[in-house]
Amino acid sequence: MRSLITILAICLVVSAPHAQDGAGEQSQRIKAFDTLLDLYVRGGDVYYRALKSDRAKLDAYVAGLATVQADSLPRDEQLAFWLNAYDALVLRTVVDHYPIAGKSSAYPSRSIRQIPGAFEKLQYKAGGKTVTLDQIEQSVLSSYHDPRVYFAIGRGAIGSGRLRSEAFTGARVQQQLADAAAECDERAQCLRIDREAGKMFVSSIFSWRQQEFVAAYADKAPAVFAQRSPIERAVIAFVEPKLLTIEKDMVSKNAFSIGFEPFDWTLNDLTGRGGR
Repeated sequence: MRSLITILAICLVVSAPHAQDGAGEQSQRIKAFDTLLDLYVRGGDVYYRALKSDRAKLDAYVAGLATVQADSLPRDEQLAFWLNAYDALVLRTVVDHYPIAGKSSAYPSRSIRQIPGAFEKLQYKAGGKTVTLDQIEQSVLSSYHDPRVYFAIGRGAIGSGRLRSEAFTGARVQQQLADAAAECDERAQCLRIDREAGKMFVSSIFSWRQQEFVAAYADKAPAVFAQRSPIERAVIAFVEPKLLTIEKDMVSKNAFSIGFEPFDWTLNDLTGRGGR
């Protein structure tokens, strides 16, 4: 019995440094990505030309994604990992094909959508899986049942949620998601209210991920909106807390219509706009 206890104690001593080393490596990777975002991202837009010329840091971070066993991390650290992974892989996808000058009439010429299979076909290794960007969004991130993530990720487009100039971390991810949700009311790409016409225009992201928004927010809308469709109630519950007083007054009368804006797939590129 004493021998068994001794063996277990030795195992604990030996394994603890390895666990700490793994956590330390992950922390260093996040800090490196945080530094990269702080350097090349401004107001949600990216200095892609400068990032491409200094892409070694991005490539190193993306390569490190493959070694992380994300399922073994605490929930908030998992969530932060996948949010960072998505953003890094979008940056990598754009940089691999930059400058973009596509010919498809379906999207702006300078758009990540001009890259063949950018979201649905290009595969990467991350978190112990082989994934596409669509799989991260639709299968991995959706499993957290928190639709705020869809405004937290940067899709490499002006119509997306604002790409942050900092990395997501497990300790701060809930506040970072709250900030991303609150920013919706401040960005015309997410919310635009025409009081004179009695219309509210919102991002098509709400309609893309309708099921998740309805599940999380529809029941939180005030009773006055009970006759609205589930997605309209979800939209109102999502945006109403941060509306200006004059906007809240209009909304409270429940005499407005809601429309979904076409998504702007123009590349969120700062290069050439007084930048680098």
